[in-house]
Amino acid sequence: MITARTRRLYSSNPQRQSPDPVRLTLLLLAALGLTVPPAAAAARPTLEPCSLADAAGVQAVEARCGRVRVPEDPAQPEGRELALFVAVVPAVTARDPAEALVVLAGGPGAAATEFYAGFQRAFAPASRRLDVLLVDQRGTGRSARLDCPAADATGAELSPVSARAASAECLASLPRDPRLFTTSAAVRDLDRVREALGYERLHLYGASYGTRVAQHYLRRYPARVATLVLDGVLPPRVQLGPDIPGNAQDALDAALARCAAEPACANRFPDLAQRFDALREQLAADPLELELEDPRSGRPAPLRLGEAELALAVRLLSYDPAGVALLPLLVHEAYAGRPDGLAAQALAAVESLSRLLAVGMHNAVVCTEDAPWIDVAALDREALERTYLGARQVEALVAACEPWPRGLLDEDLHAPLDSAVPALLLSGAHDPVTPPRYGEAALEGLTHGRHFVVPGQGHGVAAAGCLPRLLDEFFRGRDPQALDAECLQRLAPAPFFLDATGPGP
Repeated sequence: MITARTRRLYSSNPQRQSPDPVRLTLLLLAALGLTVPPAAAAARPTLEPCSLADAAGVQAVEARCGRVRVPEDPAQPEGRELALFVAVVPAVTARDPAEALVVLAGGPGAAATEFYAGFQRAFAPASRRLDVLLVDQRGTGRSARLDCPAADATGAELSPVSARAASAECLASLPRDPRLFTTSAAVRDLDRVREALGYERLHLYGASYGTRVAQHYLRRYPARVATLVLDGVLPPRVQLGPDIPGNAQDALDAALARCAAEPACANRFPDLAQRFDALREQLAADPLELELEDPRSGRPAPLRLGEAELALAVRLLSYDPAGVALLPLLVHEAYAGRPDGLAAQALAAVESLSRLLAVGMHNAVVCTEDAPWIDVAALDREALERTYLGARQVEALVAACEPWPRGLLDEDLHAPLDSAVPALLLSGAHDPVTPPRYGEAALEGLTHGRHFVVPGQGHGVAAAGCLPRLLDEFFRGRDPQALDAECLQRLAPAPFFLDATGPGP
């Protein structure tokens, strides 16, 4: 049995419907202690040689893969099972058999194995000594991925009506009970995997939503955590949703202000902030119907470029310094009547999100752990409407969760942490979703922690500059205060593209 302080917020079984394809992928923007009874030891799995690839199938890494079977419902250990896909990237040199580095992906809805394959540079120094343990969180990757019907990426609209309809369709299509696919279940899974593979302690690295998983695992199993790294920090007390428009606008404003302060960029793209606002108003009033080449198939693909698609493209470009470097050029070209570049980014963003994220798992988490705490009536709508995402992003998140049942939720999931485990917190100075103030808030409960704000960076910074080396030093020495972070100050944002050939001389 789950302890009395753990809530199971189970509604009646959702009514199943025949799928009626609706626009789904932009729903992804809607995101974007206590002792539990000991679990029965899981049988040691057999791991076979395998190759892991990122979501795009471009980067790969060799590993050993297998399955660990866990109860689908933690309250029914003898009931239906779920086979978690796990992979171990063995240490290159001398190995510490008692410890492993666990990489937790973001989303919610991304697979750890795919994330690691695309981001392995961040962990290259540490992986010489430590095994890297990857667990596709339940509902993602190859762990009973909760996919939904394919989206119509040619004309998606982010609105409460379409979000609610898409969410209901998604819910009706799922083969498993989504109430069991939350963070509270995932941390129990991770400890079963740790036990099954024989590791005594884990070095936890979490990115974005993965920082919530890492912090909650630390809360549940403090004796099993050797060190903690949080990259793009989501503090326990913060819910995904209400802050997203303001955080995104702050990142865009910083990029536009930097362009205005650099003579080459300002001369090439004058009045860029005003032109962006004018472009947004134009696309809201009169969306464009375009035909572009699909980035995967190479075939012509119709695309509607309206205000919602503009917002999606700009938001995802803001995550990465390379994307920010393109923003002035793309906005300038679209304002001048040449929108194909910006439209292509919107199409690529939709395609990327649909590959990366399992929307059913995303909704299972957000609709249990975030949306219930959002008071729509208390939102500052005037402030939201001053952002390029507007109020529709939060409204769509809440609407998407209306048909969704709440799931397994530990009562203290959003309680502040109080831990002396060595912790290193990382924030990009211009992160559009988890800004540096989030890292500062999370640091308050980590008494042996340190927070690095990395200049010129966006969301997820562990691979930037000298940080891979600093991570290895941290895992070895377990003292964040001993790290010499002067090398981070030499990092700078990527230079702006002045034309299609790249930055100026």
